[in-house]
Amino acid sequence: MAVSDASGVLARPLEVVHGTSLRNQWTALLAVIARFRTEDEDLAAVVVGVPKRLDGSATDFTPAALDFIERLSKKLPVPVVPLDERLTSVEAESLLARRERDWARRKANLDAAAAAVLLQEYLDTHPRMTLT
Repeated sequence: MAVSDASGVLARPLEVVHGTSLRNQWTALLAVIARFRTEDEDLAAVVVGVPKRLDGSATDFTPAALDFIERLSKKLPVPVVPLDERLTSVEAESLLARRERDWARRKANLDAAAAAVLLQEYLDTHPRMTLT
């Protein structure tokens, strides 16, 4: 998971949600979102990566991701935005490799870093409106 700063300009890794079962993963995910909403009431949306092949076609995991997005959108009062996640892990790995040479340490942070890459892509293409 990743979050943006209050201005909606910069994304940063938050954490990786783990669970021994799908039910536990749902519980953990919703708990993180609830905790975040309690700490920062300005949650505008939740961005979820949709896996696609390099040519843009669906992968075997795409239907499950779309089902997850639909189910999550029914549980949250904010929009759940699907976003193409092609190459986010590759970009995250490249960024992490600049700071950390140990693969095991990079691997532990890879999913959260990929989430930050995905969120940053969303923030860059959906700038917040500023009032002047």
